[in-house]
Amino acid sequence: MTTAFLPGFLLSFGLIVAIGAQNAFVLRQGLRQEYVFAICLTCAVSDAILIGAGVAGFGLAVNALPWLEPAMRYGGALFLFVYAARSLRSALRARHDSLTPSTRQTAGLAATLAACLAFTWLNPHVYLDTVVLLGSISSQYEGAKVAFALGAMSASFVFFFTLGYGARLLRPLFANPRAWRVLDALVAVAMFGIGLKLLL
Repeated sequence: MTTAFLPGFLLSFGLIVAIGAQNAFVLRQGLRQEYVFAICLTCAVSDAILIGAGVAGFGLAVNALPWLEPAMRYGGALFLFVYAARSLRSALRARHDSLTPSTRQTAGLAATLAACLAFTWLNPHVYLDTVVLLGSISSQYEGAKVAFALGAMSASFVFFFTLGYGARLLRPLFANPRAWRVLDALVAVAMFGIGLKLLL
């Protein structure tokens, strides 16, 4: 079992750790200390569902629906462009008041979770990494697919909760409003770049 669990964990962790829209969103929520547990749990459980589907063989079903990939690609790109515009507008604001919980205006839990789900489920790369890639590699562990899947799922939980709650270590840096403006600008560039990559 261990021989399948560890490869599943390492492979999944390596795929998740790459900078992406979802990770940037989790980092920002962690810095703001808003709905961190709910966001981390949503990301990890979503990954677990997709990994389970991939190991169960649903990658073949995804490949059998040729319309699904472009639909997700264009929908995901549109969502990323809109989020990039919002981040850029926030970065260009003369006054940045997102640091003080008592004064900043925050999105509600439902709206925040909706954005989190969009970052996860509208990203075609998530399906390629979890359903298709991990699902295909799991076939090498015949008789130990469950251990492989559990390892891959565990990596998601470890990564997202570490990112979400570890972000608070950077809060002293973000006591400076200028740091938030730089972060918003970087997020805007990253979101726009990822959206453009989806289209191209």
